Formats: sequence, C-alpha cells, structure tokens
Amino acid sequence: MERTRKIYIAGHQGMAGSAICRCLGKKGYTNLIGRTHNELELTSQAAVQAFFAEEKPEYVILAAGKVGGIHANNTCPADFIYQNMMIEANVIHQAYASGVKRLLFLGSSCIYPKLASQPMKEDALMMGPLEPTNEPYAIAKIAGIKLCESYNRQYGTDFRSVMPTNLYGPGDNFHPENSHVIPALLRRFHEAVQGKASEVIIWGSGTPRREFLHVDDMAAAAVHVMNLDKTTYKAHTFPMISHINVGTGIDFTIRELAQTIAEVTGFQGKLIFDTTKPDGTPRKLLDVSRIKSLGWEAAIGLKEGLINAYDWFVNYQGNFRE
Repeated sequence: MERTRKIYIAGHQGMAGSAICRCLGKKGYTNLIGRTHNELELTSQAAVQAFFAEEKPEYVILAAGKVGGIHANNTCPADFIYQNMMIEANVIHQAYASGVKRLLFLGSSCIYPKLASQPMKEDALMMGPLEPTNEPYAIAKIAGIKLCESYNRQYGTDFRSVMPTNLYGPGDNFHPENSHVIPALLRRFHEAVQGKASEVIIWGSGTPRREFLHVDDMAAAAVHVMNLDKTTYKAHTFPMISHINVGTGIDFTIRELAQTIAEVTGFQGKLIFDTTKPDGTPRKLLDVSRIKSLGWEAAIGLKEGLINAYDWFVNYQGNFRE
C-alpha cells in the first residue's frame, strides 16, 4: 500500500481497529480515515454508499462489528448475526462498487467447527457443527469470508481475509458481563485485590485450552497481509479457502491463564472454578503455518501481553465500555 493513499479503517475506535491505526501510523501511513458509529451507521446500505461515494478510499480494512463473550452471544444472538452480516455486506459491496484496490476483512477463529482437529487449519472451515454459544456470530464471520471470495471470483477484486485467534490488549472491553475471558478476568482479579477478597470465581472447569493473541501482534499481521503483492497472497491461498489464520500457535488452559493473571495483578487468594457455567469449545488452537510461510509470526508472549493489557486497564479504567 502506498503510504499517502487513503485507507479507510472501519471500526477505527475499537480494540482491533485502533491497534491497526497505531501500526499504520508507526509505519508512516499518513492518510487514514475513520468514522464513529454516530457519524456512520454501517448497517445502513444508503449511509455506507454515500460515505464511499464521498471519500473514495483506495484501501479498506474492515475491523468493525459487534463482539462479545459467551454471555453476550447467548443473550443477543439475533443482534450478533444481523449487525455483523449487514456491516460486512454493505462495506464489501461498496468497496467493490467504488473501485477499492484492496480490502482486508477481519474474521475470528470461532468460524471453525466445535470439534475441529487441533491445531485448526484453514481447510477445516464448514467441516462440522459450530460451537452453539457463538454460532450466530460465527455464521456472520463465515459469510464475510465468502463475500470476499465471491467478489474476487466474479469481479476480480482483491479482497482478503484474516482469522485472528482470541484477541486482548489496550482498548479491550472490560464490562463484567459482556467481555471476553482475558478482560473479564483482569477486571475481576483487579477488583479482588482492591477489595482484599480471599477468592476469585472463574466460569467453567478451567480445563478448556485457548490461544491468545495480543492486539498489537494482530495489527502487525493485518498490515503484513495487506502489503503482500497479489501473486504472493494467491499463491498461499486457494479459491474456496482464501482466509489466513493469525495466532501464536501456542495455547493455555483457562486455569493457566487465571494463574498468570493472578500473578500479573498481585492476587494471592484462592481460585474457584464454577463448573455450573459453560466451558464453550474444549480447545481452540490455530494452525499458523500459512502466515508463517508468508513471513510473519507473533512476537508478544502471554505474560508480557497481559502486563501491557493490565497497565492499560489500570490507567484508563474510567474509559472502559459499560
């Protein structure tokens, strides 16, 4: 991507989008544009059409969407599938209609079957049932991949997709009920330390294994994939399997994660695992051989990343989304 060309980052104020903006800024990109939710309703076809007609971006990174943890996905499944599908359809179609040179769609590792072979390769997509707790969100993300593939096949566009594993870091949502596991635990342990609690309750058995990727690593991967020439990108993907996994290739049990967060926050009490709460998918580890073959791999270790995320929370906890 030419450094002076206009790049639209959809979702530029979210955790993923803001990290991508930081990464682009550090690399010398000077013409970045974004719109807040109040300024541009991405579920509105007319609003998105008007935006693209006015701004005419040459590159698009689609990091916008409705996200949340198990509780939020279980409570509002219609919101998750509707809002994400509408955002994807509107932005991807208008990117085509306005002649965008290249688009990158950010998906999620939840697209893979609940019992997919581990580590999960890109060709595991749609090879089995999804995890029920986040199936609507996963279906929407699969639709985003297939939208990119379909426009590429029919119109010769250069629309790409990356599938990050579980993200965390600065800008995360620390809501006590609607957040993902790392921000939820960081907040819970922080409040336990502040309140001098003797124990912390953690949802589930603690046995599921998860892979975690610091959002700055994800941003670096996204920019790396966007900058691959078209021939190189196509050589490492296939017409119906065009997405690329982005992760560390290393996973941890939820118990190990909780123990590390206890160290990072200074909590010295007891960990209680509430087995009446859902565990979700038993294991989620991505096969990252494809992106490694393209010259990128994660650089931030889990404890280092957790310290960074916790420092952000402590310094900006008045700003987390309620």
